[in-house]
Amino acid sequence: MYQLKNVKKTYKLGEVTVEALNGIDLNIQKKDFIAIAGSSGSGKTTLLNLLGFIDVPTSGVITYKNRVVSALGESKLNLIRRNEVGYIFQNFNLIPVLNAFENIEYALVIHGKSKKSDRIEKVNYYLDKVGLFEHRFKRPNQLSGGQCQRVAIARALVKKPEIILADEPTANLDSKTGSAIIELLKGLNQEETTTFIFSSHDSRIIGYASKVINISDGKII
Repeated sequence: MYQLKNVKKTYKLGEVTVEALNGIDLNIQKKDFIAIAGSSGSGKTTLLNLLGFIDVPTSGVITYKNRVVSALGESKLNLIRRNEVGYIFQNFNLIPVLNAFENIEYALVIHGKSKKSDRIEKVNYYLDKVGLFEHRFKRPNQLSGGQCQRVAIARALVKKPEIILADEPTANLDSKTGSAIIELLKGLNQEETTTFIFSSHDSRIIGYASKVINISDGKII
């Protein structure tokens, strides 16, 4: 699905140039369940942002489905981001005034294509998948951290993306809940044939990955 060749990413902080990524070579296959491992500041979030088409490399080539990403226009990238990639954030990013059902449904509403009856069926399906059907009418402030993360997972899955990117998806959870969340993602990876790429510095969570990419100082080690 992805091929990265000598990918570099630099940032300017005042007069200082920071090398966030320094010569990344990487291949990612369909249905991979990948952990990008590294300490804070290692470059793993920058790499996720490039894979999610949120950022662009300073140099090097990223190929997605045999298409050079830099050659795609912004409108095409917007379609890919909207239809083919799902994002799970460590702070959940749920809308406080919406309940669990509505937060998940919103991912379909912004597409503007599905009927209400179809949306209800899809949202209820994924609420059941993540074990939250009975909590579907609760707002985020009525849910635990683990439950909020499950809502965020269902929201990412409901549009059936080919890829899901998760940046430290267990960072705000205790170890038991974090393990349960990763087990859930692993099961969905096998059932839905979705490619999962998540970043983490927690060795207990990394152990669930089928492939681990260790990154330090912007390089794969």
